[in-house]
Amino acid sequence: QVQLVESGGGLVQAGGSLILSCAASGRTFSSETMGWFRQAPGKEREFVARINWRDNTYYADSVKGRFTISRNNAKNTVYLQMNSLKPEDTAVYYCAATTGSVYSYWGQGTQVTVSS
Repeated sequence: QVQLVESGGGLVQAGGSLILSCAASGRTFSSETMGWFRQAPGKEREFVARINWRDNTYYADSVKGRFTISRNNAKNTVYLQMNSLKPEDTAVYYCAATTGSVYSYWGQGTQVTVSS
């Protein structure tokens, strides 16, 4: 059974930092794209960042320059380093993994709350 488990969320003041982790089990994703998404209250889920098997990264404009996605294939884990956090970054953050070009696997989410 494939599972993605996020951790590292919490409450932080504006300008602070958090590191989210997403540990995968049940299969390896070293040849797949891993991504982070977020959903704020009353809003649709939105893309945050992704990293492919070549370690090429891509970010939403809203987080570019503040967030960094990385992966450790030996640990089957993907990370999201979040710096200079803003209140508008408050959301539930989800990691996801592709099979082919489709995000087929999703974690349960971790809450990030940024206070002003």
